[in-house]
Amino acid sequence: MYLKAIKGRTNNVLNPSVSTADRQFNLHNGRLLGVAEYGAPQGRPVFYFHGWPGSRLEARVMDSVAREFRARIIALDRPGHGRSDFQVGRRIVDWPQDVCELADALKLDQFAVLGVSGGGPYALVCAAKIPNRLSTTTIVCGLGPLDAPDATKGMMRHNRFLLLLARRAPWLARPLLAVFIRAIRRNPQLFLSPRLLNDMPESDKTALRHAEFRQTLFTSTMEAFRHGTAGPFRDGQLYARAWGFQLQDITREIFLWHGEEDVFVPVSMGRYQAKALLHCHATFFSNEGHLSLPLNRVREILARAMAGT
Repeated sequence: MYLKAIKGRTNNVLNPSVSTADRQFNLHNGRLLGVAEYGAPQGRPVFYFHGWPGSRLEARVMDSVAREFRARIIALDRPGHGRSDFQVGRRIVDWPQDVCELADALKLDQFAVLGVSGGGPYALVCAAKIPNRLSTTTIVCGLGPLDAPDATKGMMRHNRFLLLLARRAPWLARPLLAVFIRAIRRNPQLFLSPRLLNDMPESDKTALRHAEFRQTLFTSTMEAFRHGTAGPFRDGQLYARAWGFQLQDITREIFLWHGEEDVFVPVSMGRYQAKALLHCHATFFSNEGHLSLPLNRVREILARAMAGT
């Protein structure tokens, strides 16, 4: 097992000649796992699980703050996203095995996990399946089970439509997704269409006025489709199905942050998870949305995630 550079293999995990955003890790089963590191290379480890659709590059927005906090952000591409190979028959409950293989190779006995948006279920499954490896578990605007009461109440039409297609018409969802991504590649202005912006709260529109933040979101989303639509489409299918574990069975402390203005992942999902989890410390912000919360509250979130590392 080792990390490899995109343009050549190396046994040196911290090889300074290799971009920390362009590494791959060889798993036991032969798949490659895309890995990026941000923050302090010798800092306390926090595994970052990206949103949907997204990639390891999303964690770039935490880089400078992570350096201040001496946090080592280790961001992973889920299978079929970015630099990670597709995994046939993948389930959400398979994710902790990939995480543990990488942690073992990096000689990390314990580490924090931080899941943002669509990365929330993947942080929760780690809390369910490998609780002894985790120092803290943090969920930021995390997607909740879609079979929960009022799960999509308040969700923007765009997201609700995609999840509905993934559940009821997968044969149609993937071609439509492919057409949409091709259109954005031809015309990046479509990434934030007027219709999409109109559905957003003012807090998120303000967040998008930060050019670096906006560019990171765009780059991360496009990177998710490096290998096509198979990986992100599979994620959508998995969100819409039973996750393979119950929130009520998680015994670890969970720190949950959610904006009440969120229209990507409505606050109803956050409140449901806060109630279902046995030991959940939930913080809700009346004036934050889905994009503004991780941008504006990054210091508070990272401080809490680092508290147990």
